[in-house]
Parts: sequence; C-alpha cells; structure tokens
Amino acid sequence: MSLQLYGIELESRLLLGTSQYPSPAVLLDTIRESRTDVVTVSLRRESGTNRNGQAFWSLLREANVRVLPNTAGCYSVKEAVTTAHMAREIFDTPWIKLEVIGENDTLGPDVIGLVEAARILSEEGFEVFPYTTDDLVVAAKLVDAGCRVLMPLASPIGSAQGLNNPRALGRMRGHFPDIPLIIDAGIGLPSQAAAAMEMGYDAVLLNTAVAKAGNPISMGRAFALAIEAGHLAYEAQPLLARDMASPSTPVLGKAWLD
Repeated sequence: MSLQLYGIELESRLLLGTSQYPSPAVLLDTIRESRTDVVTVSLRRESGTNRNGQAFWSLLREANVRVLPNTAGCYSVKEAVTTAHMAREIFDTPWIKLEVIGENDTLGPDVIGLVEAARILSEEGFEVFPYTTDDLVVAAKLVDAGCRVLMPLASPIGSAQGLNNPRALGRMRGHFPDIPLIIDAGIGLPSQAAAAMEMGYDAVLLNTAVAKAGNPISMGRAFALAIEAGHLAYEAQPLLARDMASPSTPVLGKAWLD
C-alpha cells in the first residue's frame, strides 16, 4: 500500500491541503483522522515581518506530517521560481508543488510557463510536483524537464466536478506506467476519488472538498477510506464490463426437466 515519491516512502495515498478550514483545531483533527502523510502549504501563511505563520508551522509540527509547499497564485515563471526559493528556505524541503496559473476563471495552468519553471527548478535541485493538464505532450515535456511526479487536474480547482475527462486521464496512466500520477484539483466526493484510484492513479490531493464540508474531520476520513478502497480494487484486477450477461452459477451438472 505504500507510495514512493522522490524516494520518500509514504503510507497514505491522500495528500491534504491546509487552507479554508474553520479553525486550526479542526485542521489538526482532520489531518489526524485522514491519516495523511503529506500536507500542502501556501507560502502566504508565513509572514516575513511579524512571523504570523509561526503558529501554523507549530501546528504542522504537532501533526508530524511532511510539508509540500506550493506556488499557488503565481502567474509567471519568475514569480513561481522566486516563491519556490522562498519556500525551500522557510520549510527546509526540496519538494515544491509547482503552479503557474494561466487563466482566471478555471485557474488552469499555463503549461508553457509550467514546463519552463519546472526545468529551472529541477536544475536547481528542487523535486517538482507540477500541477498540470491531462495533455500527454505537456506531460512528456515535464518529465523531460526533470519532474518525477505528475499531478493532472480532474476538473477546475474547487469545482467538485470530479473526473471531467476520464478517458484522457486513463490514457495518461497508460502512457506513463512508471511515473507516480496524483489527481490534483476538482474532486468533490469520496466516490470520485475512488474512481481515480480504480483507474490506477497513485494518489489524490484534496483541499476544498474536505475543508468546506459540513464536517471536515469525517470527510477527511471518508476520503482516506475511499482512496484506500480504490487502490485495493485496482490492485485486485477488477472484472471488466461486458455487453452480455454472464451467469455466476455454473450450468454444468444442472438437472434438465422434460
């Protein structure tokens, strides 16, 4: 069940965002109940002047989880790279969730800028987790740029629409069998997360669907169970759909009556 990302072994396949929770206590309880090993953190939680982010940083230390800083809200290569440098200094990790936003309504990635920034950061020793599309050409360029993980979106950030293009996501899984693939953005229900895992995805990253739930703590646990179930189902090689009925009871040895 364990997952390896850049040589780090993780027990959980759920990565959890840390924004929009009703309180720090709820966030901490959700992290614990979801049993996640990795949480994503925006640099904007840390203040360079009065260190307002120190309370939040202390909370994460108490949770005993690995931090994946992100470049959320960056719209240019320069901004994303600069933010990544600051995040590495503050959080003391080479991991960076790289976002270069290209469009305001969908918050979709600027894939050209993303590839450029990924190459720069990889050459500087960062271990890049790129927020990208399901386009195979872009994915290949990101791998060529040094990314050893790909994070395609399921649907727009915070939309809860689920897997908008499962065929494309399935093709990506088949095209990159040896690259860890993490669904990032758009998941709204545990069933949607389970569906992604049943396709062979390695993990799911969530924020809004948990943080904005009526009970984030319970929802975090629900997603953890769904992701585990989906992964186990994929590994069990599920029965493929068929056009015709197939009897589950054998007809051999059945009595025939005239």
